[in-house]
Amino acid sequence: MQLKAKACVPGVAALLAVVLTGCSGGSGSGDGSDDSKPGGSGSANAPAQPGRYRTLPEPCGEVDEDTLDSMLPGIPEMTDPEQREKAYEGTPTVTYDTDRRVGCNWKIESTGASHHLLIDFERVVSYDGSVSDDARAAEVYATKLREAGLSRPSDAPTEGTESPESTKGGASESPDEDDKGEKAGAKPQGGKNARFLDGAATSEPATPPPGLEPRTLPDLGDEAFLDDVLTTATSASRHRTVTVVFRTSNVIVTIEYDEQPGRRTDVPDSKEMQDKAQDLADSLAGEFDE
Repeated sequence: MQLKAKACVPGVAALLAVVLTGCSGGSGSGDGSDDSKPGGSGSANAPAQPGRYRTLPEPCGEVDEDTLDSMLPGIPEMTDPEQREKAYEGTPTVTYDTDRRVGCNWKIESTGASHHLLIDFERVVSYDGSVSDDARAAEVYATKLREAGLSRPSDAPTEGTESPESTKGGASESPDEDDKGEKAGAKPQGGKNARFLDGAATSEPATPPPGLEPRTLPDLGDEAFLDDVLTTATSASRHRTVTVVFRTSNVIVTIEYDEQPGRRTDVPDSKEMQDKAQDLADSLAGEFDE
């Protein structure tokens, strides 16, 4: 019995070795296959990237006093220190979600004109897991661009699922889409060459001088444009509004700067206002890049 037992041990050991070797080899092959498949599947189903910005700055503190003195000349004219300090502070715009949108207003009267400055920060969030925050912000920007009667430069990159043609002059919209917007109360923009003041239509073209027309702006954020509108009416002075909009990642910044002279015969200077609005835009863009 002892001899038989000893004779069986080598056979059992050999059999176990074969079984273990086969199991080990099969396991290794399976692990390699499993690693590659989930990896590929995970990449294909990975959620879109969130935007660069998760918060927004406090807008009333983003414009320095020198800039406000230049854009709102009525402030340096104030003799009361407390009144002047309050004017510098601005008035926050009313929003329901300060994580998503904030803004600030300044409206100042001077001896020769009244000036109004608005800055608005909008943080765009995509609630579609397949669309990134940046791509959704690019769509929002494209809508603002079309409303201004402008289109992206032909060599400008587009984001998201929109094709380049869908963002050129609103090609993806129906022919009467703009008319529908205006009938619904949308504010006409400079590119459409029409404005209203106190219910009266403009009595002269709203187009600025050559070279200062509404246009896209290079080297400002990821993409940017400028709009310039001169509003006139028979019963009021000329009123110019310069708007600069730029996008940086998933944040869209809007600057509205307008001037209304005290005399009907005065015309706000387009170049001066555009230069000031662009200087402010450059400053704000720099703050976001830090």
